Amino acid sequence: MGRIQDVEILLVDDNPELLDLLCQTLHGAGYTCLHTAQTCAQARAVFAQSRPGLMVLDINLPDGDGFSLFRELNGAGEIPALFLSARDADADRLFGLGLGADDYLTKPFLTQELLLRIQLILRRVWGRSGQESPAAILHLAACRVELADASVHRVDGTQLTLTGTERTILQKLADNRGHIVTYDAVCQAVWGQGYYGYENSLNVHIRHLREKIEADPSHPRSLLTARGLGYKLLTEECP
Repeated sequence: MGRIQDVEILLVDDNPELLDLLCQTLHGAGYTCLHTAQTCAQARAVFAQSRPGLMVLDINLPDGDGFSLFRELNGAGEIPALFLSARDADADRLFGLGLGADDYLTKPFLTQELLLRIQLILRRVWGRSGQESPAAILHLAACRVELADASVHRVDGTQLTLTGTERTILQKLADNRGHIVTYDAVCQAVWGQGYYGYENSLNVHIRHLREKIEADPSHPRSLLTARGLGYKLLTEECP
């Protein structure tokens, strides 16, 4: 991966004027490969021809909803996603994040804020490409995690893929493995300085992360909670 601006982005919204505005904003920021769709059917057609590196999905679409579309398209592999919605409800936001999306933005929004959020997602997922991390391979109690390609290799042979947000959380904890990382520090690593209000979202991502890396997510052995403080990651000795 050269520049994050070269990542293919699929924009799905039934408002053509908003799609034009999003394309103008992203093109102005240097993004070169944008695909648009106004319906679920159009999004499926675009997806069949081109595998995007990021999806920006409206919730309310003429022939379906963004949540169901995300589940369908994401079934072929973990793809970073940002939901757009006119509904400012915590239940919708947490539901979207619970599906594995990376972010959720309520309409109306500032185009600059959307641009910043897209940049944060792409930097988390693609920005470290080609850079070696001191914790690139993690040996946990129930699996081996290769952070370079966001893959989880469980002892039963199952292979899973981390979302961009899950990978960033795990990288932050891995960089401080054996030590408590505060809730604030994890949130800031994921959402930057303006993370306030994302504490509940963090809990959702932690739960899904445990479902991938723990043998028994209800009784974790690797990703531990330090009640009232934060989280701690315990790794095993390399075999």
